[in-house]
Amino acid sequence: MQRFLIIGSNSFSGSHFCNFLANKGIEVLATSRSDEPHNSSLPYKWMSKNKNLISFHRLDLNHDLERLKELLVSFKPSHIVNFAAQSMVAESWINPTDWMNTNILALTNLMEIIKNYPSLDRYIHITTPEVYGSTDNYISEGQHYNPSTPYAVSRATGDMLLKIYSEQYGIPVNLTRAANVYGPGQQLYRIIPRTILAALGANRLRLDGGGKSKRSFIHIQDVCEATYLIAMKGTAGETYHISTDDMFSIRDCVKSILTLTNKNFEEIVELGPERPGKDALYKLSSKKLRETLGWNPSINFDEGVKEVIHWIKTNLDYFMNVELKYVHKA
Repeated sequence: MQRFLIIGSNSFSGSHFCNFLANKGIEVLATSRSDEPHNSSLPYKWMSKNKNLISFHRLDLNHDLERLKELLVSFKPSHIVNFAAQSMVAESWINPTDWMNTNILALTNLMEIIKNYPSLDRYIHITTPEVYGSTDNYISEGQHYNPSTPYAVSRATGDMLLKIYSEQYGIPVNLTRAANVYGPGQQLYRIIPRTILAALGANRLRLDGGGKSKRSFIHIQDVCEATYLIAMKGTAGETYHISTDDMFSIRDCVKSILTLTNKNFEEIVELGPERPGKDALYKLSSKKLRETLGWNPSINFDEGVKEVIHWIKTNLDYFMNVELKYVHKA
């Protein structure tokens, strides 16, 4: 029987994956270090037809590992998917020690527990293309690391740590690296919801570096499909990229959203300097995932953005009174 332990279930991607699993009829033990946020930020609260299959436990990897051991014994998960990380790039320059503690030290302690858990079919670790630094051409999963921020260094170190634990102790590990993920329920300070809120009357939108950096945007539902496929059929020890082939600048992304909301770029946007260490371009090849597991993305950008617009309009009164910036938790 499939039973999934989700670490970092309050995150955007983690909460969507909980919803995805519950809709498949799979029992989910959801854990995160903070209490469950407002329902608008937890898709399984308003999208899932099987919310009763999801049980939530507040648990911090930095402090509550004994509690995690107890949950492994009582819940007996077949799969563990770890979305938990200190994940903001710019802020990692301000409090780098917190990024190292969570993304390296806490991960080490977690592996020390998992190596003694014999019933695990798969451990899936959600990591990031930031470990590669800026890239000019499409890259495969074997690309050398070239991190350019404390955040990226912490994630690259964690990824290498998982490699040696997998090899030494036989832990069935897969790593996933996705392009820029978006969808309803995303943190409001991310570029797509922040642009929509600006278009609907919130503060003006500031674009670092004029929005010149390029990204591939992928809908969270496509990422959930890929993550589940990797958990079920991926080869243990492998890393998989999850990405579309469509590349466009942050500036063009914003322009597309403003077109969908009938707003003018110059009225909504102000330009600012580039932030330190920001990578100009990621180009991830998802050839391995497509050819070996048969995955393909199914939701185009405009269709996905319209979902986000609908979600924000549905919760607009609440969102207009919410702080739109990242709040750091040590």
